Amino acid sequence: MKIDCSLMTSDLRDAARLASHYEQLGYDGIWTAEAGHDPYLPCAVAASATDHATIGTNIAVAFPRSPLVHAQIAWDLQAASRGRFVLGLGTQVKGHNERRYSTPWTAPGPRLREMIQLIRHIWDVWQNGTRPGFQGKYYQFSLMTPFFAPAPLEWPNIPIYIAAVNPYMCRLAGELADGVHVHPFHSIKYLRETLLPNLETGLAKTNRRREQVTLATTAFVIMGKDRDEIERAKGPVRQQLSFYASTRTYSGVLEAHGWGDTCYRLNEKAAKGDWSGMASLITDEMLEVFAVTGTYGEIPALLKKKYAGIIDRLGFYSAIRPGDQSFWSRLIEACRRA
Repeated sequence: MKIDCSLMTSDLRDAARLASHYEQLGYDGIWTAEAGHDPYLPCAVAASATDHATIGTNIAVAFPRSPLVHAQIAWDLQAASRGRFVLGLGTQVKGHNERRYSTPWTAPGPRLREMIQLIRHIWDVWQNGTRPGFQGKYYQFSLMTPFFAPAPLEWPNIPIYIAAVNPYMCRLAGELADGVHVHPFHSIKYLRETLLPNLETGLAKTNRRREQVTLATTAFVIMGKDRDEIERAKGPVRQQLSFYASTRTYSGVLEAHGWGDTCYRLNEKAAKGDWSGMASLITDEMLEVFAVTGTYGEIPALLKKKYAGIIDRLGFYSAIRPGDQSFWSRLIEACRRA
């Protein structure tokens, strides 16, 4: 299992230092997110500041950008990273597409399917001189002149990961994607009963094997040097879990444990702006299911117990401070040995 981290900074001038630091700590992958800032720009900086770590988006919101825009940025980042870039795409939910991005909402699954197919077609045109010709329900592509076509790459096979929560997206991942960005709000029961069976259905559709699709996620980890520190660390995790659990798109994760009504109660509080009150609805039992809790020394074995045989790439859902050099290096190594 590879150990990854997130590159979250509001200042692009700091991205190079952070990316280099994370690679020196021993992380295998460095991911950016579209959460307040563009996800692609830090990847460009990180690509030139690192030598071997995977660089990728987790995730770039798909529909506000055209397939050609995604394809072109990914092509350039693959060149800059010398073959280490992963294009991670996610649909986001209807409200954010329409009200935040001013993007019309259509059936997200079929639309993302077309987007993946077209992005790969565009790459084929650039790499192999294939005649441009894609006519879908949502996207069309029939023009590419030499002036606008980038040169072929030494590393043309750019992996595409997609965010997948509900059954259709899990099947789509198995059918077309190279990896799945498993949402941090998950449980092993949900993964075994919903994500993996649907992934297998998609794999069977195109005669692929499970090892051809990488499952990557970030784990909610509650840790400290003793039980008092652990108790204090629960508050922020409750708050973040309550935010994710309030989204109706993710209700299936709660429903897998008989907690579906909690989603609607949280959604009501969110609509009223009662963000602090939401955390109180996340019980200790839920924390046990959705997070890994233990002392610093216990965490590696607990993560292995929970995720071995399911997750291929794992990150920590927590802030990583540059001053924690020794601690994080030991923790990363311990997780690999576990």
